[in-house]
Amino acid sequence: MTPDAPGGFTGPEMRRILERAARAAGIDHSGARLLRGQTNAVVLLEGAGVVAKIARKGSRTDDAVRTVAFVRWLTAVGFPTVPLRPGDQPVVVDGHAVTFWQHLPQPPHPVAAHQLAGPLRALHILPAPPVVLPARDDLAAIRRSLSTTTCLPPRTLARLGEHADRLEADLAAVEFPLAPGVIQGDPQHRNALHLGTGAVLCDWDTVAFGRPEWDLVTVEVHCRRFGYGRRHYAAFAEAYGWDVTRWPGHPVLAAVRELRMITTNARKVHHAPATLEEVERRVDGLLRGDASLRWNIL
Repeated sequence: MTPDAPGGFTGPEMRRILERAARAAGIDHSGARLLRGQTNAVVLLEGAGVVAKIARKGSRTDDAVRTVAFVRWLTAVGFPTVPLRPGDQPVVVDGHAVTFWQHLPQPPHPVAAHQLAGPLRALHILPAPPVVLPARDDLAAIRRSLSTTTCLPPRTLARLGEHADRLEADLAAVEFPLAPGVIQGDPQHRNALHLGTGAVLCDWDTVAFGRPEWDLVTVEVHCRRFGYGRRHYAAFAEAYGWDVTRWPGHPVLAAVRELRMITTNARKVHHAPATLEEVERRVDGLLRGDASLRWNIL
């Protein structure tokens, strides 16, 4: 779906911020084309071979500063990530952070799940970076989204809140077998790009310090919910060397992850009304306990 307000901005707002940031960075902004806009506004500047990312409206500029510092460290240690364009970043326009990235032309098919395995495994064993990363806290993020969601009736929001309370109690009893470390936070087919015969990770807005199981369950949820299928996920698990679905904590983490995905999208409906029907479908399936309902990509 094309967002009604990419990154929460109106079209003129987005273009004004983009043009001012590009001029400040000395980048040709001709041929601008929106690639994605459900979270941040991601725009290809074809004339320059650069991708611009305008942080979602209301985002803290400090978060973009942290992302830039983290990605520069990744690049320095040789980690496979989409490189930032050289120069001072982020560029801040009226309080909105803009970052510029090297454009990597892509084939029409997304990165396969098994191609995520190598970069994720390498990420999970990195030493601590010289950047302070936030701790992973899905339940807090879910409650923040519920508190600002206006597209669902109060009774539905209350039921989702009760579901979050039950999951929090279940999560407290989960024993994690993998050592904590750097996690991408939202590893999935669209947050990675093809590069040669492999893939590189991108979109580091959700990078955190936490348990690798959260990254692994996210891949499993995406394979199951978006129609890639069990074989697609199984290839990932084999390449990574550990299958999160065989772990007793999997059902709890998967339920938390799905609730976070749903509530995050529900919070954004105000800026993207066309997504309401899909959000309502997902909420209905969740409350009915349908773990196999296929979701449409937003």
